[in-house]
Amino acid sequence: MLLSMTGFGEARVQTETVAATVSVRAVNNRYLKVTARGTDPYPMLEAELEKVIRRFVRRGTLLLHIRVERQAEPTDAVLNTVALRAYLRQIREACEQAGTPEFAGPLLTGVLALPGVAPEVGRSGAPPEEEWAVVENTLEAALKKLDEMRRDEGRAMAAELLALHGLIGEHLGHIRTHLPVVTAVYRERILERVRQAVAGAGVAIQPEHLIREVALFADRTDVAEEATRLGSHLDQFAEVVRKGEEGAGRRLEFVVQEMGREANTLGSKAGDVTLSRMVVEIKATLEKIRELVLNVE
Repeated sequence: MLLSMTGFGEARVQTETVAATVSVRAVNNRYLKVTARGTDPYPMLEAELEKVIRRFVRRGTLLLHIRVERQAEPTDAVLNTVALRAYLRQIREACEQAGTPEFAGPLLTGVLALPGVAPEVGRSGAPPEEEWAVVENTLEAALKKLDEMRRDEGRAMAAELLALHGLIGEHLGHIRTHLPVVTAVYRERILERVRQAVAGAGVAIQPEHLIREVALFADRTDVAEEATRLGSHLDQFAEVVRKGEEGAGRRLEFVVQEMGREANTLGSKAGDVTLSRMVVEIKATLEKIRELVLNVE
């Protein structure tokens, strides 16, 4: 099954001591790139988080947002006593100098909210094992939801890719059917021109000259080999889409590139307006396929 590289997943796990919420957003990328934001220290643990992500995702840009709510502990409450004493002294002195010492009491009630008095306690380094286990489980749950969305979108993409594949197959079938007609039409056209050129001149048409000219044209415009290779690439493309194995996105990118190469050669050798129009339709369809394939993992 094909997997899309875009999607979203979110999960929350709560225990008696900690609650973790993880959201994952994924967009397409040729390689795997992980960016983590949220509660410390997890933005600094992208390498550890990536190990978990690689169990589910192989390519794409993933933005993680990790929020951890921890149960408060006595050691978490730490006051900056130096800053606190400085604020108290300055408030009292300012009120006395202003002749309003009675204002000191009300002002002192908000001293704990002043910058630097009660700083938030951050965490650095590795989190406790119990907390990491909760975050890891939450991340896995979010990745599973992301994977479900990617699979749903992958099924829709596979259906559209096969429909476009069928459209190219139809155009290629018309090209193969029309190839003999191109040579026959050219033979009649050149014969008519020669007849007009020698009319009344008493000059006989040499059949071998006409045959040689038609043969040269047929050789220049022979696209049977390119059509065969394009058909082979189409079969390979459909097989990769239907199997949806690991690395399908990269394989599809290569096959589409080869199909584009054959289509360009068909266009350059086409000696007929009808063939040229069919090739244009094939190339336009390949562009649609290429845009879809860029989003396949």
